Parts: sequence; C-alpha cells; structure tokens
Amino acid sequence: MGQGPLSGLRIIEFVGIGPGPYASMLLTDMGAEILSIHRKGAEKTTLTDIASRGRKSITLDVKTPEGHAAVMRLVTEADGLIEGFRPGVMERLGLGPDDCMTANEKLVYGRMTGWGQTGPLSNAAGHDINYISLTGALAAIGPADKPTPPLNLVGDFGGGAMFLAMGMCAAFFEAERSGKGQVIDCAMTDGSASLMTFFFNFMAQGLYKPQRESNMLDGGAHYYNTYETLDGKFVSIGSIEPQFYAELRERVGLSDKDFDHQHEAANWPDLTNKLAEIFKTKTRDEWDEILSGTDVCYAPVLTLDEAISHPHNKDRETLIARDGVVQPNVAPRFSRTPSAIQGAPVTPGQHNDTALQGWGFSDDEVEALKSGHIL
Repeated sequence: MGQGPLSGLRIIEFVGIGPGPYASMLLTDMGAEILSIHRKGAEKTTLTDIASRGRKSITLDVKTPEGHAAVMRLVTEADGLIEGFRPGVMERLGLGPDDCMTANEKLVYGRMTGWGQTGPLSNAAGHDINYISLTGALAAIGPADKPTPPLNLVGDFGGGAMFLAMGMCAAFFEAERSGKGQVIDCAMTDGSASLMTFFFNFMAQGLYKPQRESNMLDGGAHYYNTYETLDGKFVSIGSIEPQFYAELRERVGLSDKDFDHQHEAANWPDLTNKLAEIFKTKTRDEWDEILSGTDVCYAPVLTLDEAISHPHNKDRETLIARDGVVQPNVAPRFSRTPSAIQGAPVTPGQHNDTALQGWGFSDDEVEALKSGHIL
C-alpha cells in the first residue's frame, strides 16, 4: 500500500502519452496504487519515463476474449480507471463506461482527451499547441510578431493532467458518500480555458489588449520581464506592486524620472530598452548578489541543469536523484499524510509475472495468460 493521502485507492490506467501518465503519477505520488496496462508489444520499449514512477506495469492484449475478461476482473476490484484514447475507442473494446460501471457501479472513470468527448472537433487529432490555440491562450503568449508555444505545459499538463487528477479526487470523495461512481470528461481545451480565467477577468474589466506585449503580464511591462545579462544569461523581474518597484529602482539605480510613471504603458517599450542596457552591464551572478532574496521579486532564469543545484531547490529537495534519475520531487506537501515517490520509473510489462496476483489472480491464471501470449 502506498504512502500518502490517497493510500488505499486502486486505479487501473490504460497508458497513453503525456498528460494521462502524468495525472497517474500525481495520484501515485499521493499514495494511490495504480496498475498500468500497456498494449501488447509495448514491452519492447526500454526508455525511462519518469511519469511512470511507483506503478506496476503489465502488457495485455485486451482485444482477445481472455484479455477483455482479465480487464473486467480488474475493474471489479478498482476504485478508478484512467484512459486517454479518442472518443469511442474504449466503447469499441467493450471497456467503455457503461460496460465497466455495470460491473462496478462505484467506479470513477476518468477520460482524458484534447477536445472532449463531444463537440465538432471531438474526433480530430491534435496536440497541446492546437488545444491552447482554440481557447485564446496561445494568442496571448509570445512576442508581438507571433505567438510562441509555451512548451506543452498549458494544455497537456496544466489544462489536462492536473484537471484530471483533481477531478478524480473529487469524484472519489463523492463516491464515498453516494456509493456511485461517475465519468470525468477531462478535455485539455476546457482546462486551458479555465487557466485563462485571470485574463478573461482582465478583458471583462476593460484592462486587456489583444496585442501581445501590450499588457502587464505578457512582456509588455518593463517591470515584469526577462533581461539578458553581460554573460548571455537571463534574469527575471516581477516588480508589480509599488513597494517592490521602488526597491527595484533603488537596487538597480533607476533614477531617471521616466521610471516614475510605472504603469504608463506608452512608456514601457522605452523603459524596457533602458533596463535592458543596465542589465547587460553585469553578469547574472553579479545581479544575483545584488537582487537575490530581496523584495524586488527577482530570480535568475535557470536551465534544467542549473535548477538542480540551486540552493533553494536543494534545501527543499524540489529536484532529487532517485536510482540515478534526476526528477521533480512530490508536490504538494502534506503535513500529516506526506506523499512520496513510491518507486522507480517502470518499463511496459515489467510486472507481467507478479502484478495480477495482487488483484486476485492465481499463479496458474497468470501463467495461462502468458502462455496464450495475452499477457
């Protein structure tokens, strides 16, 4: 049994890509026991996937009667199920919500897609960049001349995985009271739109301009921006509040009266250029000595390699090495029922010999599935 606030929950995961496994990782870190089911043949994959950490993994041919029957047995023992296929795939396999929830009415059935289970685009292919395009998020990100993909953090992992994990937890809580499960339609477009709430609020107040680099938080303001340093590295400044802006001016030496008018947007481009010239006079380490730990709202812009060794991250063990693999530690942190990395990343089929026994299968039944090339 895992360690954490979700200890005792059992979930089966039909492994897809990216957001689904990451949602499962979050739930596993919080103590849920998750059995990952990969398609037969996936066991040839040997690459390390950090998001698979702490789980048990099998490969199973669910298109066979025996494989289907094995899944349905697992469903009767599970509290939840996660899948990330296009709408209709699980139904065609005879493993859709109706099939599974007939076998286990308390099952929480989590469905992760880009566009959602319904709507004109529900069956279209897509990736993070497309999902955030449809919600206004991508149009708001990047320099003035073109939108810039913000890695795949907004749609896949913010708008997708985290909303699925949160939805699963809410549905588990409700199922304990009602005795009944439900389906969670988690669309990355819906989640991405929700993440834009702050900016829709600005728009409703008449404070948002559609042109990139025209707003306070999109690179338009000189006091909320990144700046290159003498050694070609970068620092970030977020001195929004008056008291923080005053400290920025004092520590950086912004005596020019043009800087008196912090929120005069017409002056932002000129003030940004002036600040850029100043930051290029010192190395990032030199600026770090001046600004780190102050109320300027400052941080050095670190690469992944640099982030590992930053003193703050080291003190909190935000990034750690486990089994030779550097990875993010668990988040968030619970005071009484702490989460934990439950184990190393796994490869598909790693637990074909042992995992099913923990779900009520006998050794002979497992051997029969293996000899029939189903497991």
